[in-house]
Amino acid sequence: MAFEYLDGGAEDEVTLRRNRDVFEQIAFAPRTLVDVSKRTQAIELFGTPQLSPFVIAPTGFNGMLHRDGDLALAAAAKKAGIPFSLSTVSNNSIEEIAEKAGGRLWFQLYRFRDTTAANRLVERAASAGYESLVVTTDVPVYGNREWDQRSFKALGEPTFRIKLDVLAHLRWLLDVMIQRGLPQMGNLAEFLQPRERSALGAARYMRQQLNDTLDWDEIRRLRDVWPRRFIIKGLLDPREAALAAELGADGIVVSNHGARQLDGAISPIEVLPQICAEVGSRLTVMVDSGFRRGSDIVKALALGAKAVLVGRAVLYGLAAAGSQDGADHAINILRTEIDRVLALLGCCSCTELSTDLIYSHRKATNGSTRLAREAGT
Repeated sequence: MAFEYLDGGAEDEVTLRRNRDVFEQIAFAPRTLVDVSKRTQAIELFGTPQLSPFVIAPTGFNGMLHRDGDLALAAAAKKAGIPFSLSTVSNNSIEEIAEKAGGRLWFQLYRFRDTTAANRLVERAASAGYESLVVTTDVPVYGNREWDQRSFKALGEPTFRIKLDVLAHLRWLLDVMIQRGLPQMGNLAEFLQPRERSALGAARYMRQQLNDTLDWDEIRRLRDVWPRRFIIKGLLDPREAALAAELGADGIVVSNHGARQLDGAISPIEVLPQICAEVGSRLTVMVDSGFRRGSDIVKALALGAKAVLVGRAVLYGLAAAGSQDGADHAINILRTEIDRVLALLGCCSCTELSTDLIYSHRKATNGSTRLAREAGT
């Protein structure tokens, strides 16, 4: 059940497959005979230097993969010199991450129906020194994740098959379930009754609190009360990206929630060039969903993104090793791949990446030039 939660998408997983398949349609057009002996993948994001062009994305219930999964990811991000985004539904709390891991910390907010709880989370993140607030907009209701229905007879009641499967994974059972009991919800504990503070209780709370009334007026209010960098996550429409720029967002994350919400949705990287053309000069455009390799990250940067938020790619390492070592290893794989791809493209830094290095865009530009010449214009 833990692996299905990590690996699965909504309904028939059409969007999940599309998020990966689309990268096969984006081909590089590399340069050669370029001195690439002095390479760097460091970038500046929001004016602050970082060692690689990606961020650890906000992902919930990481304590189901490793007892202190959020803490391990935050420590791995700090070690790698990149930001870490903490989810509202993390198992380690806002304060614990700041105290024990530190580094560049972002907080992802689900805007609950209970405005008191949501406002309290924003206050806690500000007090703990988080540099960015990331407001998720694409979860007015839960997506239909049918793998979850196969694993549970009812919310919190696993099937007999799943119980047997859990018993077969002794390392996971000892780490996650036995030593300290079912993982607690660090950020939501103060809003829950003691018996409801586990991951299962929080899942019930989240279903009750998802806010289908969230609109641009509420986003504007949050922008006004948050004192630092403000990021909107979950946009796929260039017109909405323009609205985000108008209300003063510092950045956006082009995202389909890792294919866990609307099945049949477009992949973020498909619309990324349009969004960058619309608002790239007014705010920082980032992207997530479907990124598994360093080459995927480089493609997004060439298409205009300033950085990529990476979720599953690092979570797989965390889950496989059951420790921070796994997250470190996954990050190092991505860093090594980015370095290699830059060299093979004939680039010494991420600032040299552009659509000239993407075959489909180069082909389209050359074709337009040829047609214009033939038309005498």
